[in-house]
Amino acid sequence: MPRYLTLIRMDEQTVPSGPSPETAQRMGALFEEITKAGVMLDTAALTPTSEGTRVTWSGGKAGYTDGPFTETKEVIGGYAILQAKDKAEALEWTRRFLEVHEMGVTAEVREIAEG
Repeated sequence: MPRYLTLIRMDEQTVPSGPSPETAQRMGALFEEITKAGVMLDTAALTPTSEGTRVTWSGGKAGYTDGPFTETKEVIGGYAILQAKDKAEALEWTRRFLEVHEMGVTAEVREIAEG
């Protein structure tokens, strides 16, 4: 069965520090359902960009830039790895995940290349 990476994108400047109790309850119920269905392989939120470091490679040397990354409005705030029968199923679970949020978030769903 194919696996899909779902990248959760958000505006780091407008996202609250954590979900409301109602949103946390809805997310917990959805995570329980998706886990019981055997679809969720892994998921996590990411720390703010202020705690991250970008690594670049140019001219045979590595460069390091500590966050926050002010030139970036939309950041990856979390991810999920799903194992679904097809892309349509992965998109449906992702839609349901976005639906439980009270804030505006976007998701990018991409199949993980095997082999």
